[in-house]
Amino acid sequence: MVRCFRNFGWWLGQFIVALSLGPAWSAVCAQDGDRIWSFEPLRDFTAPTLTHAAHADNPVDLFILQSLQERALELAPLADRRTLLRRVTFDLTGLPPTPAEIEAFLTDESPDAWERVVDRLLASPRHGERWGRHWLDLVRYADTSGNSGDFPVPTAWLYRNYVIDAFNSDRPYDRFLAEQIAGDLRDAQSDSERHQNIVATGYLAISRRFGVEEKEFHQTIEDTIINLGQAFLGLSIHCARCHDHKFDPVTQADYYALYGIFESTRYAFPGTEVFQSPKDFIPLVSDRQMVEVVRPFEAQVKQQDVEIERLRQLTLTIPDSPERDRAVEQYKQAKEDRVTLLKNAPGYLKAYAVSDSSPVNAKIHDKGNPLLLGEEVPRRFLTVFGAEPVRHPMQSSGRADLADWLTSPSIRPLTARVLANRVWQHHFGRGIVRTENNFGTTGLSPTHPELLDFLASQLIDGGWSIKFLHRLILLSRTYQQASHLPHSTESQARFHEIDPDNEWLWRFDRRRLSAEEIRDSILGFSGQLDPARGQGHAFPPEYEWKFGQHTPYMADLSTRHRSVYAMRQRLRKDPFLAVFDAADPNVATGKRSESTTPLQALWLMNNRELHDLCRKFADRLLAMETDDAQRLQTAHLWTLGRRPETGELETALGYCRQYAGDRRDAWASYLRVLLSSNEFLYVD
Repeated sequence: MVRCFRNFGWWLGQFIVALSLGPAWSAVCAQDGDRIWSFEPLRDFTAPTLTHAAHADNPVDLFILQSLQERALELAPLADRRTLLRRVTFDLTGLPPTPAEIEAFLTDESPDAWERVVDRLLASPRHGERWGRHWLDLVRYADTSGNSGDFPVPTAWLYRNYVIDAFNSDRPYDRFLAEQIAGDLRDAQSDSERHQNIVATGYLAISRRFGVEEKEFHQTIEDTIINLGQAFLGLSIHCARCHDHKFDPVTQADYYALYGIFESTRYAFPGTEVFQSPKDFIPLVSDRQMVEVVRPFEAQVKQQDVEIERLRQLTLTIPDSPERDRAVEQYKQAKEDRVTLLKNAPGYLKAYAVSDSSPVNAKIHDKGNPLLLGEEVPRRFLTVFGAEPVRHPMQSSGRADLADWLTSPSIRPLTARVLANRVWQHHFGRGIVRTENNFGTTGLSPTHPELLDFLASQLIDGGWSIKFLHRLILLSRTYQQASHLPHSTESQARFHEIDPDNEWLWRFDRRRLSAEEIRDSILGFSGQLDPARGQGHAFPPEYEWKFGQHTPYMADLSTRHRSVYAMRQRLRKDPFLAVFDAADPNVATGKRSESTTPLQALWLMNNRELHDLCRKFADRLLAMETDDAQRLQTAHLWTLGRRPETGELETALGYCRQYAGDRRDAWASYLRVLLSSNEFLYVD
């Protein structure tokens, strides 16, 4: 709490100074930009040598213990094996451990039992589904465009699955970033690799769309820059759209230097109310198919689109007259002809991706207004990191250069710190830097700066391997400690007094399961979870689209696949995911909120779908050839990761026998009790 007030007071002071200095403040920032801690080179920290730390051989523990010892604190005891297994299984896969996995770990007496659990979970295909979801939160992934009609994007899922595959294969993070910015411009050894690289640029294509006119694109480019800055660099670059950044060393010219790169990029067009037809999606075909099939068909479509637009404009400019009536009829017929053309379209996959357009430099928008153009700015990177210009400004957009800059030596420390912080955050519930999307002047300072630099250095030295970082953190005693001190210890009250917010990690923080973890677990318990890889969604065919501001696309597309594969809309939230704080697909969500509301309890008690799933869960238990006591033990193992205590078992048996209903409903009712419990909903 003290730290929060201290940072708030500093921030307020800087804000007042900025207001008084105006544009001069940006010049100060630009000169002193290297003084921002996150811009400094990584310091070569080796793990400290400590006395009274003989049990700590992981360097992560040594950094944490140093901070604890300075404050007369110490780590909590190790958590028990059941707790640890449930914790790490949810962390790495988003699913609970099975009874068989629990039994195997409890009986494994080998010294590397924990290490082998970690390696098994990192190798699971479920890992990419869990950690891919973290990334999709960050890049505000959605299956719809976000404009007034919220047009569906039938192949956005290709990018989603690319992300999942990247985490499963442990694609080096520097390559992962480069592919998303300029994958289409990278060399490829095969058609499949080329297609994968194209799909990766879906990161840019899923930028939010605004308005109804295709030309209203400046806000989409701003959305790209907002996300690029926050997700990759932890910087609010977009604050320089209308004027030089008031706090960080980013000038308005810097903003429009980047703007020009994306203005020189052709984004796939999803359709709008005025022009319903998608275009500029990238065909994922061979060179031969492109020549023989795709280009002839796309030429027909383009010709038809041009004619439709000509006729539409004609109907708007001709006064009421026989000529206008003829134009209206021709316009209707042209649209019907286009439907016929699309119904007979050849079958091939098209990626929601980007490609290079005509290279241009952007002009500064005076006060952010695209109608008031000022000085032209050559395409380049941020001044504070060297302002390196685009290498071939007349031949390319500059995206390939941007991809290289993001992990170049000048900015690599910042890029690595931001990612290392995110990995730490998703294991401990909060980052070493609590403002996960803001490593600039107005963000909070790291609680353990030496540890953060150590992790960032390990990431780079480990070939940008995220799984390497996972392993380093998960094998630490800091991660394996209990969430509380023993009730009998006299230290508990003193520790809470010294560090009530657990800022120095003297215990493990409990966390609530995410919306996806809750849903996927319940589907799994009921036997209804489809573990297969999800793909596209049942969107209506393109020739039926008539979406607009007053009739936006809206749909409930249910699925039994994992929640990461569920359709995500921008203008309409999934009711269940919204209740349990899923990420908003309109913004870069570095950290989800965690609310506790009556609606959550009401959903768990009254939702019809949950009632149905609990009846199916009951069917699974009642089909077991055993007695009720064993069935209840299995139910507790699945849901809570432990067997019921004697008193719990007796209460549960009594409840199921006395329930005023049939046997199936009685068991389903008790299962809803388990699923509504804090012990299920929270990871200890």
